[in-house]
Amino acid sequence: QVRIVESGGDSVQPGGSLRLSCAASGFTFDYYTIGWFRQAPGKEREGVSCISSRGGNTYYANSVKGRFTLSRDNAKNTVYLQMNSLKPEDTGVYYCAARGTGGVQAMCASDRGINYWGKGTLVAVSS
Repeated sequence: QVRIVESGGDSVQPGGSLRLSCAASGFTFDYYTIGWFRQAPGKEREGVSCISSRGGNTYYANSVKGRFTLSRDNAKNTVYLQMNSLKPEDTGVYYCAARGTGGVQAMCASDRGINYWGKGTLVAVSS
């Protein structure tokens, strides 16, 4: 049974930091590109950051470049999203996803073709 479980979401003030985790099971984790998507209230879901199966390639949306860092530990079947200098516009539900084909940019460009989704974790940035 496939499971993707996100954790680490919280309420923080602008300028703060959070570390999201994505723990997966039930599929061959190191065969898959893993990505984080987010959906803000009233907006479409967008790709935030994606990492290749072995961690050699990463992609970041322009809105988070320089503030977010994505990494993965294949021995633990876990991906981490370190989020620094958080802004109110980073608010939303963050979803972890796995895709078996395509590169990091292709995965983050669209939520089509995703094989597995987590249920999401809420990040709220406000003063």
